[in-house]
Amino acid sequence: MECQQVKADHCHLAGLLQPHDIPMTKWEIISMDFIIGLPLTSQKHNAILVVVDKLTKSAHFIPVRGTYEVVDVARVFINEIIRFH
Repeated sequence: MECQQVKADHCHLAGLLQPHDIPMTKWEIISMDFIIGLPLTSQKHNAILVVVDKLTKSAHFIPVRGTYEVVDVARVFINEIIRFH
């Protein structure tokens, strides 16, 4: 078969997994992502900024506009996340 002919036999195994360090305190390590392409709200928001704490897995969902610049996202992050944690 053609599929079996093009498979590489020289691939090496990836090796042992290297786990990430476990955070010692809440909100020490976070992840951020955007959910985009949503319908407009009455306040003209069409995206959601999702911020997740890696230790407790608690999350904040902040409505934002898809046209926000980096400065705007930083301002929202300070106002909504840093203020509480």
